[in-house]
Amino acid sequence: MTGFLLLLVRHGYTVLGLLVGFGAVGIPMPVTLALITAGAASARHFLRPEIALLVSVSALLLGDSILYWLGRHTGWWLLGMLCRVTLNPEACILRSAESFYRRGKVALLIAKFMPGIGVLAAPLAGSMKMGWGQFLRLDLLGACLYAGVYGGLGFLFGDVISTVSTGMRNAGAVLVAVGVGGYIGFRAYLYWKQRKELPVQRISVQELAGKIAAAKCQPPLIVDVRSHGYYDAGALRIKGSIRIEPNNLLSAAEKLPRDREIYLYCT
Repeated sequence: MTGFLLLLVRHGYTVLGLLVGFGAVGIPMPVTLALITAGAASARHFLRPEIALLVSVSALLLGDSILYWLGRHTGWWLLGMLCRVTLNPEACILRSAESFYRRGKVALLIAKFMPGIGVLAAPLAGSMKMGWGQFLRLDLLGACLYAGVYGGLGFLFGDVISTVSTGMRNAGAVLVAVGVGGYIGFRAYLYWKQRKELPVQRISVQELAGKIAAAKCQPPLIVDVRSHGYYDAGALRIKGSIRIEPNNLLSAAEKLPRDREIYLYCT
C-alpha cells in the first residue's frame, strides 16, 4: 500500500484513473487496493476526496460502457474471452449468466463486490439487450457504491491498513510461495477431477441438415435450450424444434423420446 500511496502522490489522479479503468475492462489490476489507497491519500490531504471519487467512478463507467457495447454486438464471444482463463469457459459463462438473471437489476449494483461476475456483468447486460439508459443508471449507482465503500475504508482506516500491509510485506516471500503452491495444487486437483469427464459431442449445421434431409420417417429431434435473455415468446426457432427451459432440462429429459437422435442448441 505504501508503494501505491507514493505512486498516487507523484502522479495523482492520472494513475488512479488508469488503474481503475484498465481493471474495469478486465485487465488484471489491483483496483480495490487502488481505491483504498486513494482514500488513504485523501485523508492525508494528498488528494481531494471528491475528485478522487469522481475520477474512480468515471473510469469504472467508461470501462463498463466499453464492455457493455462489446457484449451487445459480440454476444457470448466476449464472455468466452473473459472466461478463457478457467478450465471450463462454457460453465463460467452459464454460471455468470444464471447469477445475473437470478439477481436481475440488483446484479449491476453489487457485481463489483462479487468475484467471478464483476467484469462479466456489463457485457452480460449488453448481450441480454438491457437498455442503454437503464444500464447506465444502474451501473452508475454500482460504481458509486463500489468506489465509495473502498475509498471510504481507506479514508477511515488507511493507517491501520498500512500497518498491516507493512507487516505482511515482511513475510511476503513465504506468502507468495504458499500462494503459488496452493494455486498449482488446486489446478492439478481440478484437472484430475475433470479428466474422466466426457467432452460434449458437437455436430456442424451442415451435418445436422444432412441427417434431417436423409431421415425418412423419424428425423432427429432438435431442442432449443437458449439461456434467459436470449429467448422470449417471439423468438425465432429452428423449424420443427421444441423449446425446453434450461433450468428444467433434467426433468424434461425424462419425457424425451428414446428412439430418436436428440440435438440441443443454445445460440
